[in-house]
Amino acid sequence: MKIGVFLNFVGLGSNLLHLSYCHQIAKKYGPINIITQCNKLKEALEDDPLINEIIIFEKKKKTILNIFYLSNFLRKLNLDKLFIYYPGKRIYLAAKISGIKEIMYYKNFKKKNLHLVEAAKDFTAKCLDLNSCPSETVFFISKKNKEIGKKLIQKDKFKIVLGVGSSGPTTRWGIKNYSDLINKLNLIGNFYFYLLCGKEEIEIPNLIISKLINKNCLSLHDMSIKQLIPILAHCNMYVGNDSFGHHITSQLKIPSIVIMLDTPKAYTDYSVNQFRILPEGISVDEIDHDSNFKPNQISVEKVINKILELKKLN
Repeated sequence: MKIGVFLNFVGLGSNLLHLSYCHQIAKKYGPINIITQCNKLKEALEDDPLINEIIIFEKKKKTILNIFYLSNFLRKLNLDKLFIYYPGKRIYLAAKISGIKEIMYYKNFKKKNLHLVEAAKDFTAKCLDLNSCPSETVFFISKKNKEIGKKLIQKDKFKIVLGVGSSGPTTRWGIKNYSDLINKLNLIGNFYFYLLCGKEEIEIPNLIISKLINKNCLSLHDMSIKQLIPILAHCNMYVGNDSFGHHITSQLKIPSIVIMLDTPKAYTDYSVNQFRILPEGISVDEIDHDSNFKPNQISVEKVINKILELKKLN
C-alpha cells in the first residue's frame, strides 16, 4: 500500500512539527511519502527510515485551476491512501478527483486559530484508532553523520546553538542582545557558540561577531541543512528565535530555549525539550504572529538564568 502525507506548509519548522504524526502513520503502514512545498525537508529527513520519499509540489494561486493542477499531480503518484494535515477543501477535492481511494482530512477544523499540534494529534489518533498520540518523536540521524558531527564540533566546551535568524524580523531577539548574551556568558563559563541563520542573513552573525570580546563562535550561514544537522546533534543546547533549528534540536532531546516575540504557542507546545522565554508580564496565550513584542521586553539576564538552570540539569 502506497501512503501519502500531505503537509501544506512552506516553512521547514512547520513541516518538522508534524514529524511525530508522520512516524505514527509509518509505524502502521510502513515508510510513507510526504508531499510538501518545503524543498529543505528532503535534506532534513534524508536519514529517516520511516520516510520513503519527500515529494515537492509547486505552490499555486488559490483558483479553480489550482485544484486541477494538484489533482493531476496527485494522480501521477498512484497513492492508495492520503492523509491531509491541513484544513482546506481544495486539497481534498483535488485528491478526490485524482482517484485516490482513501482520503483522510481535517473535516471540522478552520484555518483561523488552528492549533497545529492539537489538531494534528486529534486527527492522527482518530485516523489510526489510537487512544492517544505522542506529539514528539525521535529525529533520525545516521551513524555516519553522527561521526561527521563529532569531528566538526568543539571539544571540552558547553556548545550552544544560537538561533539568530528567523523567518521574519519581528521574531528576532536582536543583534545587541545576542552579542551581550555571548559576552556575559563568557565571563562565567567555558562556552562555544554556533550562530544559526540563513545564507541571506549573513549580516546578522557578522554584526554579532564584531561586538564580541572573545570570538569563540562560528557562523553556520553558509551550510546546507544536511551539513548543519550533524553539528546540531552534538550541541548541548539551543537558544534563540523560533526557527527550524529548535524543531530539530528538541526532537534530538536537546534542551531548546525559544525566545517568544510573535510566535504562536503551538510551535513550542509539543516537546518536553522546549522551554519558552516570554516578554515580562505577558502570558503565552497573548503571543501570536501579530503580537509584535519588542526585543528589549526579554532581558539578557532572563535568558542567561534559564541557560544556567538547564545547564545544571544536563
